[in-house]
Amino acid sequence: MKGTGGDRIRTVAETGSTNADMLALAAAGAPEGSWLRAERQTAGRGRQGKAWSSPIGNVYASTLVRVRADDPPAASLALVCAVALAETIGTLGCPTVTIKWPNDLLLDNAKLAGILLERHGDAIVAGFGVNLSSHPSIEGRQTASLAGRLWVHSAAELFEHLVADFATWLETWRLDGLPPVIARWERQAHAPGTPLVANLSDGTSVAGKYDGLASDGALRLRLADGTTRVIHAADVFLV
Repeated sequence: MKGTGGDRIRTVAETGSTNADMLALAAAGAPEGSWLRAERQTAGRGRQGKAWSSPIGNVYASTLVRVRADDPPAASLALVCAVALAETIGTLGCPTVTIKWPNDLLLDNAKLAGILLERHGDAIVAGFGVNLSSHPSIEGRQTASLAGRLWVHSAAELFEHLVADFATWLETWRLDGLPPVIARWERQAHAPGTPLVANLSDGTSVAGKYDGLASDGALRLRLADGTTRVIHAADVFLV
């Protein structure tokens, strides 16, 4: 594969998975701030190993963070990724994007972008998939792309802005902690009171209304009986 963009920031025409490649690079000692973008993936994946359709024209990119002992909780990097990507898309002319916990980006309540975080030792790889020119058909889920919405920017342009925005928000996360990240996340999220259902890892589901984030970035759901349930891990859907 021929890369461009220097040693730390590379673009390749095709690969299996940018996340898989970046995990391998991390194991080989790649530094924080490394990025890999592919114009096409042949084995892209989302959460829980689900396949991620990866045709030419969309964004597929992964970066590497080396977590430190004094960093905020590593899981909260999901919020950093979502905020950075939402800022990039908004800056380039699509301010109507909203965030669904923890890091899906929605356009008119349909999934526009997904982010996958994977960890190996002190390395966390964050993979970004953004539907620019096309979107996949997923049974039971609405999906969307930016095509036909006065979007004039290429995948390469979005990637360039994302690299800068992610660096800015990562520095904020490290220097100022979670409060500014959570505040920005909440401003970009769906409205308080939005009905949600959280599918938990034990196979059960919890239905409630969005009630903001806890101080550690967990999702708060206001239940029908007026109590609040704090969700740390789940697949969350709009009702």
